[in-house]
Amino acid sequence: MIDADTWDVGGVRVRLYGIDAPELDQTCQDAKGSHWPCGAWVTQEVRQQFQGKTASCIPLDRDRYDRIVANCTVGAQDAADQLVRQGMAFAYRKYSSNYAGAEKNAKARRVGLHQQKVKVPWVHRTAGKSRSSEACRIKGNISAKGDRIYHRPGQNFYTKTRIDTSKGERWFCSAAEARAAGWRASRR
Repeated sequence: MIDADTWDVGGVRVRLYGIDAPELDQTCQDAKGSHWPCGAWVTQEVRQQFQGKTASCIPLDRDRYDRIVANCTVGAQDAADQLVRQGMAFAYRKYSSNYAGAEKNAKARRVGLHQQKVKVPWVHRTAGKSRSSEACRIKGNISAKGDRIYHRPGQNFYTKTRIDTSKGERWFCSAAEARAAGWRASRR
């Protein structure tokens, strides 16, 4: 599980078709106006629900990051549909209207992200706040052994660490966000 809508299935990087979930560095605003790391939260929720289960995917296309874009089922359920119905992702109408009804239903029930003030992910990315924001300077690196390690500014390997998002590496806005996404702190 890379993030809520990008999964590794049988060693292949897959982007779920027709949906878009918050970016890992994305924050939402609760009813009191406080910001919280909703992107990391969604990823953790989806990881708990789906990681380790068998997914069956039908490839449809390749995206600009060379990921397979696919419809995936877990059990007999459409995974993308489940995420939208639970308020963990949005219908990505730019590419498909398949999940628009599920999103409308989730909004009406005020489930998941629909309880909060949230920018849809494509607006968040367009605003330039994804992954490379000045405030989000913690580097989430994947070691040669596959360990997910985050580095804070000032640590020994921070300046040498390069982030390659195509490999699942990412930027975090806080150490708490990195830990919530399943990454551990660098020991040096």
